[in-house]
Parts: sequence; C-alpha cells; structure tokens
Amino acid sequence: MAEVVIVKDSIEGGSVAAGLIARLVRRKPDAVLGLATGSTPLSTWQALAKLNLDLSKVRGFALDEYVGLPVGHPQSYRSVISREVVGPLRLTPEFVRVPADSGPLETAGDDYEQAIRDAGGVDLQVLGIGRTGHIGFNEPGSSLASLTRVKTLTEATRTDNARFFDSPDQVPTHCITQGLGTILRAKHLVLLAFGAAKAPALAGAVEGPVTSSLPGSVIQLHPNVTVIADEAAAAELKFADYYRNAWNSRLDWERD
Repeated sequence: MAEVVIVKDSIEGGSVAAGLIARLVRRKPDAVLGLATGSTPLSTWQALAKLNLDLSKVRGFALDEYVGLPVGHPQSYRSVISREVVGPLRLTPEFVRVPADSGPLETAGDDYEQAIRDAGGVDLQVLGIGRTGHIGFNEPGSSLASLTRVKTLTEATRTDNARFFDSPDQVPTHCITQGLGTILRAKHLVLLAFGAAKAPALAGAVEGPVTSSLPGSVIQLHPNVTVIADEAAAAELKFADYYRNAWNSRLDWERD
C-alpha cells in the first residue's frame, strides 16, 4: 500500500514533497530526480528552492516532451523545466535531460532509456496525475510495461493543456513520454494530486484495480510510493482516516 499524506493545500503538499527530496539529496548529493511539469509540482519546486540546498550535482530527467514544437517554444517542456526548475533550484543545465533532446525522434525513446540507465536510474520520480488517470503522457490504454516512446495525446489531455497556449489548435497532437515501465523502475515515486477534479482519478489509482484503463493505478505495483494529496483530491479515498492515522503515527526514524 502506498503511503498517502493528506494535506491542507498544495502549499503544504509542496513542502512535504520538498522535504523528501531534500532528505535524498543530503544523503546523495548527485541524486537523480525525475522531473514533472505542469501546475501540480510548482509548489514542490518553490518549497525546495526556499531550502537553499546545493543541488548543483543533482541530475534530472523530465517525464515527457511535446513533439513538433520549435526549439525554444515557451511551452516546450525543455523551456518549462529550464524556467520553473533548473533556474530556481540552481541545477546544472547540462545535467538535466528531456526526451528527444538529441538525435532523431525514431530512436529517441531507446536513447532516453539508455541515458537513464547510464545515470544509475532515477532515485526519486515526481509525478502528477491527470483527470483521465494518466501519469506522464501515458494515456488510458497504455501498456503497464511500456517504455519511453512517442504517443498520441487524447483530446481530453489536449483540452486540459490548452490553457498554456494561445488557442487549443496550437496544442501538439503527439508527445514523447517515459513509459509506465520506465516510471516503475524509479526507486521512489512521489505522486502529487491537488484539487477536486483529481479526486476520481486519485481514488482509482490508489484504491482501485490495477488497469491500463487508469494508468496511474500502476503505482500499486511499486514498493516505495508516497502520495501527497490535498483534502479536495483525497475526498473519494475510502481509507482516508487510516492514511491520516498512519502519517500522524510515524515512528521517530520515519520522521527524519
């Protein structure tokens, strides 16, 4: 069972997630982080920046990237990662990779998988969850063993992401994303969910059956998962009282 932390709001959630990352980096200064984009992890990056840690040796791998946007487009995930993560956290830019950032698209998935392996694997992967239950850009129907590859985005995801573009027509139709199998190889998964719109997907991911119809449910197959959700996102969790009690009853060594 995942460790589920129910917090007041995204600010508190970001602080909890930042604490997990800080504990890892203090133990392993050259830790490998899996970097999520979008609005959900923003409070995590902001809280981590306030800790003023030396993150210059940290290596990072973005979860996904759009296909078809020109280099330097402000909504490319390379630009977003640079703007919202690399700069504020003072990461070393050369240590941060994004899918398809080098070489032809046809081999980009295999190349990214090899780069992650060469780095020793991801130590801590930050995740969000979409209202369709997707993690990364692994849409419903994705293989639970899938690796980094090019995918077609659902219209629901394109609609959700249209707010970042001048018009819905500008949202790319394709992406390249780490697969569910890739994500499962990370040593620690930290999944963030904030807001009532995420409640059904989160409940299915944490407590429902493991199914490719709800890709986020793959977290149930991982031995080390921390789910951080605000009250609104946690509203449909059947065992919320247990999760609260377990978090409040942590042993001293678990709080370090």
